[in-house]
Formats: sequence, structure tokens, C-alpha cells
Amino acid sequence: MYADGIAVPSGATIYRTAGTGPKDLYTIASEGTPERYIDIDLLIDGRLPQGVTITEAQAISALKQIRANLQSQGLRLTDVIAMHAFLANPPGSDKADFAGWNRAYRQFFANTDLDTGATSMVPLGSGRPAPPIERNPARPTRTTLQVDLVVPGWLVEIEVEAVVPAYR
Repeated sequence: MYADGIAVPSGATIYRTAGTGPKDLYTIASEGTPERYIDIDLLIDGRLPQGVTITEAQAISALKQIRANLQSQGLRLTDVIAMHAFLANPPGSDKADFAGWNRAYRQFFANTDLDTGATSMVPLGSGRPAPPIERNPARPTRTTLQVDLVVPGWLVEIEVEAVVPAYR
């Protein structure tokens, strides 16, 4: 799902995002709650699909924000070489939701078979595997840490580094 290491060509330009969290879009939820930051595009009749966790829904929102940030710089998710993910414990849990984070990650990264080029189907929550949100063969290096996040309600914050391709 991720690279053990990545070599960057000499003289390459690196673009690094700031810590990015999910958007405050689900205004039905109370301010400062984790539900406030879920990706509302996932909702079906006002509910998350079966098995989709709040962490997973927040991570999808944050990864969409990163994609938009990269696009504003003329970059793509395929240009990402490193990722640092920070996860907080959901309320009532003593451990961060690493499984939900990994499912969200696979919606945007490491979802293409490197040998055949075929798209790998990935589950959303406990649903059946389906095409990912964004097809992407990139497997950046990755670090995931369990931390306390500053923004009330955030369960996910992500930073990425991308290489600006020489041909752009």
C-alpha cells in the first residue's frame, strides 16, 4: 500500500502541503463534533453507508482537500511521494481508527495493479469492493501517528509532499 522509500532526482522541486483536515460541511451536526467534518458526498438519505466510520468519512474529505490543493499548483495525486497522517481517537475509543483511515487512503492511492495496470476494487466501509474515488497507482512513503489534534472534532490531519514533474 505504500513505498518503503522513494528517490527524488537531484534538482527536483518538492511541493509540501500544510496539515490538512476535513472540511466543515455537515452543518446539521453540532460545531466541534467529529460528525461535523464528514464528507457529505458520502451520505445516502442523511446517513453514512454501512460500515463507513467517521474517521474514514473525514479522511476522504481531507484527501479531497489535498487533491484540490495539489491541482491548484498544477499537480496531481500521482505526484505525491510522501504522506504523514495524524489520527485522533474517536469519542469513546482509546485507539485511533487505523482501518477506516486505510480504507480512505485506498480510495485515492495504491489502487492500481502495478503489473497489469488494472484498477483494484476497494471497499467503502463494510460495503462490497467498488471502483475507487480516484484511480491512482502512486504508493507514497507514509507515516501514520495517533495524536491529539488541535481542531475540535477533527479525527484526521494529513500532510503530503509531491515532486513537481520536470516536464511541467
